[in-house]
Amino acid sequence: MQPWLWLIFSVKLAALWSSSALRQTPATITVLTNQSAEVFCEAKSFPKTSLINWLRYRQRPTKHFEFLASWNPSKRLPTFQNELKNERIKVSSDTNRYIFSLTNAKLEDSGTYFCMIVGSPQLTFGTGTELNVVDIIPTTAQTTKKTVIRKKQCPLPNPKVQKGLTCGLITLSLLVASILVLLVSLSVAIRLYCLRRKARIRFMKQFHK
Repeated sequence: MQPWLWLIFSVKLAALWSSSALRQTPATITVLTNQSAEVFCEAKSFPKTSLINWLRYRQRPTKHFEFLASWNPSKRLPTFQNELKNERIKVSSDTNRYIFSLTNAKLEDSGTYFCMIVGSPQLTFGTGTELNVVDIIPTTAQTTKKTVIRKKQCPLPNPKVQKGLTCGLITLSLLVASILVLLVSLSVAIRLYCLRRKARIRFMKQFHK
C-alpha cells in the first residue's frame, strides 16, 4: 500500500476512536517500578452523575478482566474490589472527566486499563490505556549512533552527486519511519478494539445471567 494511503486510513481510524462515548488518555503509559501513573476518562454523552467502573485486562497467566474500583460522582464515594480499600489505588472526578490514579507501581500492575459505564441495556467501554511497568526505561541512544555511521558510508568522488545521494537517503529514511509509526498506531488501535469487543461480550453475558 502506498504511504499516503496509510496516512489517510490512520487519520480516519483516529477520528473513529476519538468519537467514542468514553475517551481515555493517554493511550499508553510506561513507568518505572514504585512510580505513579494516572489515567483519564472523558464521558462525552453521559450525565456527570454516572457511576463509572475501572477494570484491568491481563493476558498472563490467563486472559481475564479484573474489577478494580468504581466511583459515584453524586456521593463522591469510591468502591473497591471485595469492599476493601486498596491503598495504592485512588479514583475521583473533576468537572469534565474521571480519574484513576495508581501509586507505587509494581511489575504485576502492567495491563490494559478500561473505564466502563453500565447502561441500559449495553455496557460502554473506554478506548483503553496500556500501562507498562518496567525496572529500566529502554533508551534509543544506540540506534541513533548506528544511523549516523550509515550516513558516512559510500563516499563518492563528485561532491554534488554525494550531496544528492545523502538527501535521497534522508528522504527515504523519513518515509520509512513514517510508515513504521503508522503501522504501530494501526496495530495498537486494532488490538484495543478487539479487547473492547471481547470485554463487551463477556460482560453482556454476565449481566444477562
